[in-house]
Amino acid sequence: MTPSMVSILAYVAGIRERFATEKGATATEYSLLVAFIALLIIVGVTAFGGALNTWFTNLGTTVGGW
Repeated sequence: MTPSMVSILAYVAGIRERFATEKGATATEYSLLVAFIALLIIVGVTAFGGALNTWFTNLGTTVGGW
């Protein structure tokens, strides 16, 4: 093999390796996972906060009636 052919093969192998890596896909998957977890936390805190607000309102009414 001539040196130019080796150089071309190395160049093609480098380009093929760049397209074969999944670093971008992994980062996207992690960002979607973090967004989903954040959404679940927001929904959970909102629901629990509403229930907690109702509980404290009822407690305040009961204590105020004493």
